[in-house]
Amino acid sequence: MEVEQLRQLVIETLDDMKARDVNVLDVRGKTAITDYMVVASGTSDRHVKAIAETVAFRSKEAGETPLGIEGLTSGEWALVDLNGVVVHVMLQKVRDFYHLERLWSAPSAEELTAIAAV
Repeated sequence: MEVEQLRQLVIETLDDMKARDVNVLDVRGKTAITDYMVVASGTSDRHVKAIAETVAFRSKEAGETPLGIEGLTSGEWALVDLNGVVVHVMLQKVRDFYHLERLWSAPSAEELTAIAAV
């Protein structure tokens, strides 16, 4: 499955599961870990777990077995690693504390060099 198709599957699953404040970050050129990070919020620890489990299940159904799933025991922050797409599902208070969007939205070293050259 192409990474863009996988990203779309994740977005649709998050929408179906009523995840809140879904944000897709294109991190190509910023990390070799993945192409996209998707950050979403759940309304409770059960909701966070259910969202992460459903993302993993639907990805596996589509032929993309997750490389790893973390955080299902606590439910405050769950991570589903689909290689080209890494999904973070968090309670809002956890999301507010870590500010992943701000971290991964920062310009890459190449972008900073290009800006400085202008």
